[in-house]
Order: sequence, then C-alpha cells, then structure tokens
Amino acid sequence: MMRMQIILVALLVALVDFGLASTPTVPAFLWSPHLQSVNGEMDVNYQVMSAKDLVDSVFTRGGWSSLLCSENKLQQPVDVALVFIGRELRSSDVSSNRNSDPALVNTLKNLYTASNFSLAFPYIAAPEEERMENLLLSGLKEACTHNVGVNNIVFSDSCLVEDGTIQKLSNVQSFKDHLVARKETRKEGETDLVVLCSEGSESSSQSDQSHSDREIISDLVSSVEQSGTKYAALYVSDPYWYTSYQTLQRFLAETATGNATANATTTCDELCKFKSSLLEGILVGIVFLLILISGLCCMAGIDTPTRFETPQDS
Repeated sequence: MMRMQIILVALLVALVDFGLASTPTVPAFLWSPHLQSVNGEMDVNYQVMSAKDLVDSVFTRGGWSSLLCSENKLQQPVDVALVFIGRELRSSDVSSNRNSDPALVNTLKNLYTASNFSLAFPYIAAPEEERMENLLLSGLKEACTHNVGVNNIVFSDSCLVEDGTIQKLSNVQSFKDHLVARKETRKEGETDLVVLCSEGSESSSQSDQSHSDREIISDLVSSVEQSGTKYAALYVSDPYWYTSYQTLQRFLAETATGNATANATTTCDELCKFKSSLLEGILVGIVFLLILISGLCCMAGIDTPTRFETPQDS
C-alpha cells in the first residue's frame, strides 16, 4: 500500500512539472502578397512543432520548393524569397498584450493579414541543437534534390552558416543595393534567397543594432515593394537562441519591470485555457482518487470477528 501511495505522489509531481515547466515556444509567419492561397483564407497551424518540421512545412505547404527548385517552378514565381530570423520574439508575445516588442508584433500582424497567401506557426519548440539558418539550407538541399535551382543566395554576416561559399552582406543598405543590382541582371523565372539574421540585444556594437527588427523588416519590405519586385517572406524566431540561460535572463528582465505594469490586463488564448482546464481536471481527479484509495484502505483495515460466542444462560 505504501508503494502505491509513493507512485501516486510521483505521478502528481510529474504532471505538475509537465504543466508548469513546459518548453518555451517561438512563432513563425509566412506571407506573400503575390501568391494565391488555395482556400483563399489565412491558415494557422496550432500544433507544437520542431524547427526542422517548420522548415519542411515552409517548403511543402508554403510552396517554397516550387519557388526555389528549378524543376518545380510555378507559373507565376516570385523574384525574391526573404527570410528574417529574429532573436527576441516568443509565442507568448503574440498572444498576450504584454510582449517585448509591440511594434514588431503589430508589423508582422499587418504584413500577415494584408497578404494574399499567409501561414502562421505560433508554436515552434525551443531550444534546438542547430541554428535556423543551417536548418534552412539543409531543407533547401533536401527539397531540391536534383538541382538546387536558387540562382543567388545571400546571408547576413550575423548568420552562422557552415557553407563558406555563400555570399554575405554586412547591413541593410548593402542588401537593398544587392536587390537593386539583381533586379537589373535577374533573368525571368529566377528566384533569389535572401536571409537576414538578427544579432540580438547582446550585439549592440554592430552597425545594424541602431535599428530594431521592426525597422529592418519594414525598411527592406518597403524597398522591395517600391521596386516592384515580387516576393515571399518568412519570419521566425530562432529556437536555438532560447537556451535555459537566455530564458532565465529574460524572466529576470521581465520581473524587474513587472511592477510598472502590474495593473496591465493579461489575456489567455484558447490553448492557454485548454491547458489550464486540463491541468485542473487532472489535479481534481488525482485528489478524488487519493480519497477513494484512502477510504478503501480504512475499510480493509477494520478487523471484524469471524464468529461470535454463544451468550450464556443466566
């Protein structure tokens, strides 16, 4: 009986740890004003997936294999595939009124909702053992098995890619100049891959760190749209960035500023409500189960006699 009680207590602790210490997640948004959605509506995938599964979804459901692979070209291809890899945004920042960068969230939401083709992946599991830029290159090679088909691949200096043959640029202005030059030399049907990696708050000495992620995205997207270049874009926070140290560092920073926003209204989305209801139900069920087992043990401990003595005649 003691062993059963120990097992139940261990189960209760495991369930509480599962509900309260879940792995942090990051969001991803895929959009294009020049591609048409199959169902004509925005699509949101609420499943928790790994960064590798996200890359696979971008190339399959997002259609990037048809954009970037020469053997599967679309009838109306885009000229540029833009990838913005951030370092600061988490899933809770998108669903809650309290987030690290409201301007960035609003910019992404406006770009997402105003596009003809939109996909959202709110829950990408973190941390990952490999950086997003390397997963993106691996996914490109897997999707384009016979011929990569990308005529020009450009990464920012902050991207830690293992392929040393890839061209790298230093700042946003160099990316804008590169896109202008490619517009003059790009042949019909060619699609360029342009990847910008944010360096996070710890690299404030770099030239682009005077501009926020929102400013970089808005500036580059506006430049592409004004030039008449057709594009598809992907924004994702790199799960590799959210190690336990970074998560603790962010938690301490949010706690330090929590007193100033203590009266702010917090919201709980549908997934949050489902998890809280599920956890409450499990806890209540375990309590009733413990009560039932305790009652049965008490009843089993009652030692009633098997026979009674015959009363003596007086």
